[in-house]
Amino acid sequence: MKAFLILEDGNVFTGKSIGSTRDMISEIVFNTSMTGYLEVLTDPSYAGQAVVMTYPLIGNYGICYEDMESKKPWVDGYIVREIARRPSNFRSEDSIETFLTEKDIPGIAGIDTRALTKILREKGTMNGMITTNENFVLDDVMKKLKAHRVTKVVEKVTCTEKKNYYAKEYVATDADNARSGLKIHPYRIGNFKVALLDYGSKENIKDCLLKRGCDVTVYPALTKAEEILAENPDGIMLSNGPGDPKECVEIIEEIKKMYASNVPIFAICLGHQLMALANGGDTKKMKYGHRGANHPVKDLKTGRVYISSQNHGYVVEDGSMSETKAEKSFINANDGTIEGYHYLGKNIFTVQFHPEACAGPQDSEFLFDEFIQMMEVQ
Repeated sequence: MKAFLILEDGNVFTGKSIGSTRDMISEIVFNTSMTGYLEVLTDPSYAGQAVVMTYPLIGNYGICYEDMESKKPWVDGYIVREIARRPSNFRSEDSIETFLTEKDIPGIAGIDTRALTKILREKGTMNGMITTNENFVLDDVMKKLKAHRVTKVVEKVTCTEKKNYYAKEYVATDADNARSGLKIHPYRIGNFKVALLDYGSKENIKDCLLKRGCDVTVYPALTKAEEILAENPDGIMLSNGPGDPKECVEIIEEIKKMYASNVPIFAICLGHQLMALANGGDTKKMKYGHRGANHPVKDLKTGRVYISSQNHGYVVEDGSMSETKAEKSFINANDGTIEGYHYLGKNIFTVQFHPEACAGPQDSEFLFDEFIQMMEVQ
């Protein structure tokens, strides 16, 4: 079946329908990862977005449900150059096309994703529609695209109730062992209790803590700081998540209270942006964002460069944070944007990238060890 991708600037791409055949309108973004398409599909940070994969062949190793970063996929749509018809992998349980169909995710294959990516890089992220209706009226579609807004996505992806996870019950999966090369890190089981605020948290954030012997309590995004602090956590994690950080007004107010508590805090991606906003910083939308598993970040303390996994369309504006409040710890080696802060006089550090990876390099997973050490000396 034919499918069409219609962009807000009037460009139309014609290809083959994959997955669901329903119409879809979403923000169109691109990801430069060569592998990890299932992790991309199930990353809650993509809520409200349709993803273009720049790597030309997607689906060749099938679907391995154990690798999902959430219980369901969150992308609105999926756009690829070529979809593999027959996956080859001893762990594969399904094909990506079957997965997209069963999860009701519209997609399009067979288009020039290189040309599409160039448009998004030159003109910036824009809205688009995937449709199988050959009789679409372009003017009508344009009106819908210009009216579309992505809002309140954190509330959409967060858990509905808190849940406890215990390190003594954690069983490393095949995927964990393949990623880390070991079953559990040598920390005392249950020595630390960590509160994880779920703004759209990937599963591997929790798993990276469990592997290190921490007991983890996952809280819904709008949980009051008083409830969290009343349970005396040894540390607090602020997770990744989707959307515009400035929308999260209530969450920012609760982060201010957590900041004042002196409990060690480690924040990732959206959590990094929210902590900056809670301390007088500002954020802005990027032209086309950072999404992929090959982004270099420079540690300003050591000068070392790490390759990181990233997924964000907003960034903390350089110069917006008071130098008496926080110092930059990481910057992006490509464009110089801020990738991390260390908060002065506090046991708090934040990063824009994903040290838990999945998919992506594990270069910066040591940051979880630094978080453990921070709790040890608290």
